[in-house]
Amino acid sequence: MCGFTGYFNLNHQKETGNQIIRQMLAIQKHRGPDDSGIVAIDTASQSFENCSISEDVNFTNPSDLIFGFNRLSILDLSPMGHQPMISPNEKVILMMNGEIYNAFDFKPELEQKGYTFKSTSDTEVVLHLYTEYGMEKMISMLNGMFALAIYDFASDTLFLARDRFGIKPLYLLQEEGRLAFASEMKSFKPLPGFKFAPDFSKLDEFLLFRNVINDTLFKNITNCIPGTYLSVKNGVITSNTYYDIDQEGKQVIPNKEAQNQLENALQKSVDSQMISDVKLGCQLSGGVDSSLVSYFAAESLKEGNLETVSIIFKDPRFSEEKYIDKVAQQLDLKAHKFEMDAHYYFEVLEKAIWHFEHPLNHPNTIGIYLLSQEAKKHVTVLLSGEGADECLAGYSRFIRALQFPFFKREFLGGLKRNSKFAFEYLSYFLHPNKRMVMETAFGSLATAHALKSDFTLEKAINDRTKVLTQLKGNTNLKQRKYELLTYLPDLLMRQDKMSMAHCIENRVPFLDNDMVSTCLNISGDLLIAKHNGKDENKVLLKDICASKFGEDFAYRDKMGFGIPLREFFSSSAFQEKWNTKIAPGIQKRGLFELKALNSWINNIANASPDQLDAIWLMLGFELWAQNFLD
Repeated sequence: MCGFTGYFNLNHQKETGNQIIRQMLAIQKHRGPDDSGIVAIDTASQSFENCSISEDVNFTNPSDLIFGFNRLSILDLSPMGHQPMISPNEKVILMMNGEIYNAFDFKPELEQKGYTFKSTSDTEVVLHLYTEYGMEKMISMLNGMFALAIYDFASDTLFLARDRFGIKPLYLLQEEGRLAFASEMKSFKPLPGFKFAPDFSKLDEFLLFRNVINDTLFKNITNCIPGTYLSVKNGVITSNTYYDIDQEGKQVIPNKEAQNQLENALQKSVDSQMISDVKLGCQLSGGVDSSLVSYFAAESLKEGNLETVSIIFKDPRFSEEKYIDKVAQQLDLKAHKFEMDAHYYFEVLEKAIWHFEHPLNHPNTIGIYLLSQEAKKHVTVLLSGEGADECLAGYSRFIRALQFPFFKREFLGGLKRNSKFAFEYLSYFLHPNKRMVMETAFGSLATAHALKSDFTLEKAINDRTKVLTQLKGNTNLKQRKYELLTYLPDLLMRQDKMSMAHCIENRVPFLDNDMVSTCLNISGDLLIAKHNGKDENKVLLKDICASKFGEDFAYRDKMGFGIPLREFFSSSAFQEKWNTKIAPGIQKRGLFELKALNSWINNIANASPDQLDAIWLMLGFELWAQNFLD
């Protein structure tokens, strides 16, 4: 895992030296401290040159396309894995951030076709696959997490691609006459004439969902849509879809075979992701998903060799330490546990926002930041359980989607909380698709209106409702696809940014190509079902977990990666930061209503969960704005 950046002057204006790209790389050096490389390409003369990374120099030929790469060495630690990587015939230049787990399956075939390998890196396999098969076929062959930049001299085309599910970031800055790209947006700062400018057109959506699906709150910057690649030729940018999740779920696995196929798929996925030339471990929360990943990872290593890292809290209401200990003891793991307190939380909050480049989406983002910071003392690669809840219906909302919604506790509670906006509340609750969309909202109508006087629900959910409406399948299958498309991407960016802040590569076995296909081919009846008289979600995976760790372990109430917000907001550190830095900034910016926020903070002991979430959101938003916009 690494980071790359670059820019293409579409008006063919020539860059004369490496000063800008060196600055762009320096900003994201944390993503790849082991090696760096620069290649300058003059598309008009069809020439290129490798450039100095250590000092400012002029190019031999002024160039219009610049590639820059920072490497975190995982596979092949030698200089032979250097990037940007150039094909033997010097007709293709490639940069790749990520890992391709099936890359070496293609090596014998490529060798038979006459290709030779100077390294043992997966990047070189991808380079030869492109040379042999071209972009469309090559990218459909890859099973892994990746962002790619490829320039092909023969077709005079730049390709920019992102993996199927958006595990790795690929930000695009499109301006008049220039296309820039980067693993992190902050790398755009040194570009001449560029300044971060806000785009608040989707602020209503952000207030409810904390993200804007593969978009950003900056003008002209988006995150490349997962499962697509851009081709840039003659100044024209074209988007191409190579993976459509709606094609999944059409080959339903017979019920009797489903559990066995699911377990085999997960074991195979974990096994394939254990490839590494550096030390590897697991992120262990004590929950079903990370415990199963740790189980299969431990099986593939010598007994006692697997290391795990976990975050714990003093407050037992938020700590799953006893479950972490059970897994560690049963599997004979080298378990490392780190406690997080309010002082650390606020000490690193602004650093985490700088790395995340967006208002922090989840309070537990700081927990992943701490986990990665401490993990670096022990490992360089971490496997985690992201994707399981989306693929296998792991949230309680999957149960609610199949129930009669009216006069339930959730419906009546929501109506009470949003009583001032009852008509608006009923307008979405009576509409199945809109109700499903709102199930993934963090904010309530009441808090959104309190924070933004001109908030409108339709504007907030319109794009998401369109995504859901276009999906095929029964209710459960559509919901799983929808969550993979709209809820998961932001969680993956959280994992990437917080882990890469500390040079940690994060891998997600539940998002292996075959694993996702297997999951979506499992009938929803096997995922949402009664267990001991109680409605349960993610049942098939919990049954696999129960076979390893016991039924009480697998079927306990889901805790998640909780954060004691009320305790943190009651601390003197927060109160001081709010009064001296946050509240004055919100007041000056004029986007949100400070009066409501102050009233909640002044009565923090009685603040509702919705209000605590709103305070968290505004804290993160204001610190982000001060960091990137002021």
